[in-house]
Amino acid sequence: MLCTRCHHFEAAPDGVLCTQCAASSGFQAPPAGAPKAWLRSPVGLGRATAILLAVTAAVDVFALGADLYLYDVTGDLAGDTSWDSALDRADLADTLTAVAASAQAAVLLACAVVFVIWLWRVRVNAEVFAPGGHAKARGWVIAGWVVPFVSLWYPRRVVLDVWDASSPEGQPKGHALINVWWASWLLTNVAGRFLAGMADEADTSQEIHDTMGQMMFADGVDLVAALCAAAVVLRLTRMQDEKARRGPAAPVPV
Repeated sequence: MLCTRCHHFEAAPDGVLCTQCAASSGFQAPPAGAPKAWLRSPVGLGRATAILLAVTAAVDVFALGADLYLYDVTGDLAGDTSWDSALDRADLADTLTAVAASAQAAVLLACAVVFVIWLWRVRVNAEVFAPGGHAKARGWVIAGWVVPFVSLWYPRRVVLDVWDASSPEGQPKGHALINVWWASWLLTNVAGRFLAGMADEADTSQEIHDTMGQMMFADGVDLVAALCAAAVVLRLTRMQDEKARRGPAAPVPV
């Protein structure tokens, strides 16, 4: 089997990295009978997650443009301005917003899956860096997103613990970036669900016009959340990579 990092040399018989890659950093393949927590490179997963988050941000920009277009069209319809031309534009606006909504749902699903896989990887690494530095069990890396009520703060707690464990010794990193990301994530979820219900109930051109103004706010917050999440992923991935490269970490049973 080829090395999973360089894809050039053969991996060691008992691992997934070749001898050159294994010796170049603290990320090494676990031998047979290794404990449950072992350093594995998060770089590939981190890049994939950041790319998907960038795609999410791009789709949000498209959604903002579609919202603005529908906002403008419904404003014309509400003001009885050029009904014939406005109706033609309204059909296009409906199509654009429908495409934007579908694209947002699809990219959110893909991004959520890869993000959780990445978070699991960095959480296991963090258990090697700081075995006793985690307030929540590893299973909450997944369950924390789907269990009602606790999903409001458990994922943030998991990320904070991973962040602290991955910070350089004696140089703890601040939590401002994580706090901004989590606040915008909660806001976009609450606002999105509330405004989606309002949009379904809007019938008149004026009601749709007013709703689109609010949807632009929701999509703007979603854009901020995606960009902040990408920054968290890239920075945390880099922190772990740098910490591992300072020297191989001994595996710690958990």
